[in-house]
Amino acid sequence: MGTHSEASLDTKFIDFSKQMNLYLNHFPKHEKYGLCQQIRNAAYEMYGFIVESQKRYQKKTSLGNADITHEQLRMFLRLAFELGYFKFKDGSLSDDKDYEKTATHRYLVISRMVDELGRMIGGWMQADRAKTNPDSGHKREAP
Repeated sequence: MGTHSEASLDTKFIDFSKQMNLYLNHFPKHEKYGLCQQIRNAAYEMYGFIVESQKRYQKKTSLGNADITHEQLRMFLRLAFELGYFKFKDGSLSDDKDYEKTATHRYLVISRMVDELGRMIGGWMQADRAKTNPDSGHKREAP
């Protein structure tokens, strides 16, 4: 993964982080130090592994950790959606009937951003594998 791609991953993460924090601020107050904190910790830990991967020569372990943490983040967000936390507005459950659509929209927006980050990490892992083991993958037979 080249420098330009790494900068793109940084930009995507920052956009995701802004959106994530905006949504988490609406979660129920009783989850402030529960699931909200777990989601934030997973996101920031994933970003730490991304930065570490940018600096290390051997990236396999750091990228693997970023990939695992990404999956944890994805699962925490899904749990929050299933528990109905995206239906909250300013810490309390919204009684607006149309707010169900807003909750689903919030989850879809954040999920797409997380999926895009995962695809970028996965692509980086594949590129690193190809660079480390140029013979791996498709082998051609001599005619």
